[in-house]
Amino acid sequence: MFFRRRQGNSCAASIAASLPGSLKGSSNVAHVPPVVSTRVVDTLSFLGKNSPRVCLDALSIPSSGTDGTCFERMLDLLDKPRYAKSSTNLENLLAMIEIMISPLSGLSRGDEDYEDISSEEVEAAASIGKEWVEIPRIEVSQPRLQLLCSILKMESCRDAAFSRVNGISRRLCKVEANRGHILAELASVAQSLGEDAKRDLRLLCVRMNDVVVLQQRSVEDSGGIDGGSESSILAGQSPSSTVTLSSSSSELKLLRVLQTLQSLCSDNQSEDTSRRKSDGTVFVTPELIEILQGMNLNEMWEQLDACLKVVKVLEGISTDDESEEKNSDNDDDDEMTEDNTGSNTGPGDDGNDNMINSGKKLQNSSAGLLTRFLPAIEAFFVVNASATREETSTNSAAQGESATDEKAFNSQLSGTKHELKVPKLVGGKSVVEFVSENKIILNALVRNNSSLLEKGLRALVQVPRCRSILDFDVKRQWFKTQIRRLRQQASRRRHGSLRLAIRRKYVFEDAYHQLRLRNADEMRSRLHITFRNEEGVDAGGLSREFFGILAKEMFNPNYALFTSTEDGCSFQPNPNSSINPDHLSYFRFVGRIVGKAVADGFLLDAHFTRSLYKHMLGIEPTHHDMEAIDPDYYKNLKMILEYNLADIGLDLTFSIDDISFGRSQIIDLIPGGRNIPVTDETKSRYVSLVCKHRMTTSIKSQIKAYLDGFYELVSPDLIAIFTPRELELLISGLPDIDVHDLKQNTEYQGWKATDPEIVWFWNIILNLSRSEKAAFLQFVTGSSKVPLVGFAELQGMRGIQKFSIHKAGGSSTDALMCAHTCFNSLDLPKYESEDKMKEKLLYAISEGQTGFLFA
Repeated sequence: MFFRRRQGNSCAASIAASLPGSLKGSSNVAHVPPVVSTRVVDTLSFLGKNSPRVCLDALSIPSSGTDGTCFERMLDLLDKPRYAKSSTNLENLLAMIEIMISPLSGLSRGDEDYEDISSEEVEAAASIGKEWVEIPRIEVSQPRLQLLCSILKMESCRDAAFSRVNGISRRLCKVEANRGHILAELASVAQSLGEDAKRDLRLLCVRMNDVVVLQQRSVEDSGGIDGGSESSILAGQSPSSTVTLSSSSSELKLLRVLQTLQSLCSDNQSEDTSRRKSDGTVFVTPELIEILQGMNLNEMWEQLDACLKVVKVLEGISTDDESEEKNSDNDDDDEMTEDNTGSNTGPGDDGNDNMINSGKKLQNSSAGLLTRFLPAIEAFFVVNASATREETSTNSAAQGESATDEKAFNSQLSGTKHELKVPKLVGGKSVVEFVSENKIILNALVRNNSSLLEKGLRALVQVPRCRSILDFDVKRQWFKTQIRRLRQQASRRRHGSLRLAIRRKYVFEDAYHQLRLRNADEMRSRLHITFRNEEGVDAGGLSREFFGILAKEMFNPNYALFTSTEDGCSFQPNPNSSINPDHLSYFRFVGRIVGKAVADGFLLDAHFTRSLYKHMLGIEPTHHDMEAIDPDYYKNLKMILEYNLADIGLDLTFSIDDISFGRSQIIDLIPGGRNIPVTDETKSRYVSLVCKHRMTTSIKSQIKAYLDGFYELVSPDLIAIFTPRELELLISGLPDIDVHDLKQNTEYQGWKATDPEIVWFWNIILNLSRSEKAAFLQFVTGSSKVPLVGFAELQGMRGIQKFSIHKAGGSSTDALMCAHTCFNSLDLPKYESEDKMKEKLLYAISEGQTGFLFA
C-alpha cells in the first residue's frame, strides 16, 4: 500500500516514500542509494541519446576531484559489487557507457591527422542549426581497460552484456593508444579461459570413458555380445542419460572473447560491405593471426577431439565405420585447393554424396550431449576457419591479358564468388581434418539447429572441401531457408501473384511469351496457373501439372533445344539449336523454368547430363563425363589414354571433324591445331580438349543463356553447396522405384536366383528407404531416373541392357561391391551373412559412388 506525502502530489513521490529503508542507502555520503544510482544511470542514458553534447563533454571534461574524465569514472563503476553481481544492473550500466562512447564511431582508426575544415563548411553547418566539433580521442588507462575486458569472464555477463562490451571495445579501438591494451587484455583473458576449458574437457572425457568401461563390463558379464563391441555398448539407451554433464561456462566465455577479438581485428574493406551482409564472411588481419598463435589453444583442441571420439563410441559409431569414412574423405587431402571439387576424378570429389546416403545418424536423445560441446566447437571454427585476404599477385594483370576466351567463359560460368579456399583459412588443414573426422556429429548439431550454418559453423557452407560432409537433408534445409528469405524480400515489394492463363495445347509457347518480360522479383512471386476453358482452381495441383508438361515440352525435338544421350535418359544442349533463330531466348526461358521449379519446390521429370549439372555449379567437366553422353566415344578416348598411339595405329592432330547440317569442317582445338600432331606426351591434353569442345565450347552460347535464366531465380552461391548428383535430385526428386519390376528384369551370371546370397540381396533392397533405393539405382546405372516403360527397357551401352548381377572373383568375404554403369551390372562378392552384405552395400552406395561409377 502506498502512502502519499502531504507535500508531494506526484506518483514518483509516493513510490519514493514507500521504498524500504535498505534501498535508501546509508547516511554515509560515499554510498549512493541503489534506487538513486539506477535513476542516475537511466538519466545519463536518456541525455546521451538525445544530446550528443552530453557524450562529448563526458569524454573530454575531467571529473572533479579525481583523475580522468567523466567517462573514465563511469568505467570505474564496473568494479562495484552492485554491477558486478547483477546481470540486469550490469547491462544497464554498459548500455549507458556504450551511448557515451558513441561519438568515437565517427573516427577512422589510426588516422591521427585531422582534416582542415573550411569556413564555408562551418557556416553551412551553422545555418541549419548544427555545430562542427572535434571528436575527442580519449585515451583510457590500462587498469580501466583491463576492468572492461574482465567483464567477459564474469558469471553475470550474458549475451546482451557481451554485445555491449563488444561495441564499447570496438569504438575505443578507434584510438590507437587504446587498441593495443584492449587486444592484449582480451588475449590474456582468452588464454586464461582456454586453460579452464581444457581442464573441464579433460575431466568430462574421464567421466565419459568411465561410462564406456562400465558398459563394456556390463555387456561382457551378461554374455550377450562377444567381446562387447563398441558399436553396441549403449544399445537402446540414451547417451545423455548415462553421462552427468557439467554446465561449464568457460568454453562459452572463451567463445565470446574470441568473437570479440575477431570483430576488432576484422579486415573490413568498403567494397566488401554487401558481401559481409549476405554471407557473413569475416576477413581477419595478420594481427589477429599473431594473437591466436600466441594463445596456443592446440591442447584444448586435442581435448575436444578426445571428447568427441568418446561421444562417437557412446553413440555406437564403430571404429571400423570411422576408418572407412576417413579413408573415403582423405583420398584428396593432399590437395589444398578446390579447383576440381565435385569432378568425377576420384573418390574425394563429388562422389561423396551424402544426400542419398544411409550413413550413421545420431539419435535425438544425444542432442543434450552434443550441445555441451557446441561452444568449444564454435570456438575452434572462430580460431581456425577465419578467412585471410588473398594477396594480389604482381603479375596478375599480365595473366589477365593472356587469358583465352574459354577461360573467361569458364570464369563467368563459375558464379560462386563467395567460396573460401582452404589456403585462405587461418587453420585450413586443421579445419578439413576436424570436419572429416567428426562429420556425423557436425551433421547432428546442424540438423538440430540449422541456424548454425549462418553463424558459428558457416565455414561448412563456405568452404567447398567441407560441404561434402553435410548430409543432403541438411543442405536442402539450408537451401530452402535461403530461398524463403529471397521470396519474403520479393513479397515486400508487393508484386502480387504471378498469374498465367495457359492454353493446354500450347503450354510451352504461352508460358514463354508470358514470362519472358517478367523480372526476377516477379518470377519469385507465388505462381497461379489457369488453363483456359477449364474450371480448375490452382491450389498447387495445376502448377505441378504445368511444370510436368513443360518438363516434357522443353525436350521436344521440334524446338531443337536439347539432344538426348545414347541411352535416351538424359539431355544436353543441342549444338545445332541455332536453326531456331530465337534459340538463346528459349534457353534462357528453360533456365528460368528450372530455377522457378527449384525455388518453389516443384520436381521436374527432366534429367540433364552430368556435364550440364557441373556447369550449373561452376565446375569444369572432365573426360569421365563423356561416358554418359556417348559411351562408345568415351571408350575410344580411354583407349587413347591407355595405349601407345603407334600400337593402335592412330595418327591424330589437335583438331576434330565437325559435321553440321550435312557439311563437314575441321575445327582446331588450339591455334593451328590441324598441323600439330598428337604424341603420347600430349594425348592427355588432346583428350581433355576434345571433351571440352563437345561439352562446353560447341554449346557455349546455349549454356550461358540457360544459366542466365537459372541464376535469375537461384543464385550460384546457393546451389554451390550441392554436388552434381545432389543437384540432379534437387531438380528431379527421388524416383519411385519398383523393386519387384527390377527383380523380374534382372539377369544373373555366376549366381542363381535361388542362391542364399541373392535372396539376401533382394531382401536388403526391398527394405531400403526411398532415398536408399535411389542411391542404389544411381550407383548401378549412373542415374536415379527410372525408364518410362520400366526396367524391361533399361538402357545400357549396347541399347536395351537389363540389370545383371555377376559373381565377383576372389575368396575375400570383406570386399566391396563394384558397379559398371555402362553395362548396368553389379559385381557381388560372396558374403558370410546378410548383415555383412547390407553393411557393404550401404557403404558402397553412400561413400564409394565415384570410385565405383565408371567401368
